Amino acid sequence: MSFFARLFFLLACYFVAAPTFVNAAVPGTECPVLDATDALARKSIMHYVCFHQASPGYPGHDAAYPGELPEDFKWTPSLGHELAFSQTRSVYWIRLNLSNNERERRLWYLSLNYPLLDEVTFWQGDDPGDTLVTGDKQPFSSRAVDYRYFLLPLALASGETLSVTIRIRSSGALNIPLRLETPSELIAGSNHLTLTHGLFYGTVLVLAIFNLFLFFSSRTAYYLHNAFYMGALGIFLFAMGGFANQYLWPSSPELANTAIPFSLLLCTLAMILFGRSFLEVTKHTLADKTLRVMIWLCAGVTGLTLILPYSQAILFNTALGLTTIFILSIIAISRWRQGYQPAKWYVLAWMVMAAGALIYASAAFGYLSDFLARESLMQVVVGGQVILLNYAMVQRWRLLNNKLLEAEQAARSELEYRVHERTAQLRSTMRELENANRKLATLSLNDQLTGLYNRRHMDNVLPELCAEARRTGQPLTIALVDADHFKIINDTWGHSFGDTCLQLIADILTRHVKRPRDITIRFGGEEFALLLPGTDTAGAQKVCKALLKDLHTTAVTAPDGARAGITLSAGIASLLPGEDQQELFERADSALYEAKARGRNQTVIAGT
Repeated sequence: MSFFARLFFLLACYFVAAPTFVNAAVPGTECPVLDATDALARKSIMHYVCFHQASPGYPGHDAAYPGELPEDFKWTPSLGHELAFSQTRSVYWIRLNLSNNERERRLWYLSLNYPLLDEVTFWQGDDPGDTLVTGDKQPFSSRAVDYRYFLLPLALASGETLSVTIRIRSSGALNIPLRLETPSELIAGSNHLTLTHGLFYGTVLVLAIFNLFLFFSSRTAYYLHNAFYMGALGIFLFAMGGFANQYLWPSSPELANTAIPFSLLLCTLAMILFGRSFLEVTKHTLADKTLRVMIWLCAGVTGLTLILPYSQAILFNTALGLTTIFILSIIAISRWRQGYQPAKWYVLAWMVMAAGALIYASAAFGYLSDFLARESLMQVVVGGQVILLNYAMVQRWRLLNNKLLEAEQAARSELEYRVHERTAQLRSTMRELENANRKLATLSLNDQLTGLYNRRHMDNVLPELCAEARRTGQPLTIALVDADHFKIINDTWGHSFGDTCLQLIADILTRHVKRPRDITIRFGGEEFALLLPGTDTAGAQKVCKALLKDLHTTAVTAPDGARAGITLSAGIASLLPGEDQQELFERADSALYEAKARGRNQTVIAGT
């Protein structure tokens, strides 16, 4: 027991007394200019960032915009280190110089990937009018982009150099992880995180509901307490990650700040209730009295959490949570020594949680950098703890089964059946959740009837293809294809046969549009689009004539045995210099209408 006591003491001392991050840099150095078009430079953004800590009473603390900063204001380069600071009353100024060395106007997003900052103000240049004021003490609508982190769109003309200044003030710790990404990079990263977080929070929710079902079916208290714990922990991490501020209370900054320490307090209370019931603590013992005192302490702290400032409430509740983990671990070790075997896995689960919680808390309080990595680590830790706790519950079930076997063989068999049945339900639920996520990812970009890409995919990829064509000088051609008189087919033979015809058209398009980079899209009822990078109008016309001929000569038998004639009309347009994707699409659409007007079943090139 003394080993674990010393371990907790050392970790707690580190957490309370660890020094604030100080960047070993030489003040006064001119901030370098980051070439925003250079992907490697963007990944090394912290080598281009400078900062200044303005303590109360010093120049810069009360400055309202960059133009009010003194002329001898000294910037400190971050030298590649992420900026992380413990609780402070200082104001932090961040400076980043950007340039666009390409020949056209480009858009980037500067992201500050830490949601728990009270006040964040962005300036592009020194103009006080070009200001974005946001932060988690502002309504969520104050942000430039509807996103859990702080995003600043930066549009730079060719050859333009821009100085971005950020002013940050927060009552809690400060993490300032900056990223500079293109829209496609931001979307890709966001999609990845959305899937990861969706799986994590979905799993936590499923397990919480599953434990509720176990409680209702078995009336075993620790299932209810475990569901309470997972629910409270999920809400706490949801709030810490900025999701709650985005989705649950976007118009209530006060509630957003109160929810974090309050949900942490609920986690602590749930830990005590679950540990007390799972470890089967004997009533009126020292352990039982200690846990009762902790429960009443949590109830008393609830009122303080609602009135204390966030910085004080989160510190106090964090210390209370770590103390609770320590006390529960001591009680669990004692029960383990008494021969209660499930306590062994309970101890391991809380050792994993203690280590992860200390690292996560250290990052949240500014003692460690890279909050995103710590957030991911915390999710892994929670997953490991959930596995160990569920394994501990399985061990407890085995212990109960052995006791029941001594009393009644039939009852033991029934209980084993129930355990296996519930385990199978959990696995089935997890499989269904995983399959649902896979299907969702596929359905979001694919047409369900034909299997082709849908309009959303075209909206995503067409701007990129246009940008690539302008950059490389290669042609980009779009062909819009529409089935002629398709309403007559639906009205005559029904929509089911119409769907069959659409699938036939999709098959023919797929056969003729077969280069690896060519893209076939269904973007309307009977409307299709062909995106042909590296192909001019002559090549596109050749493809369209071939597929029109193929469909015209394909015999389609209607449900009544009649031959249904299906023809297509196509409009073709190639990207012109200075033209954007909307103008390209409209020219192709006009060419399609011209093909319809000329009698259908033909191809028209825009402008001919």
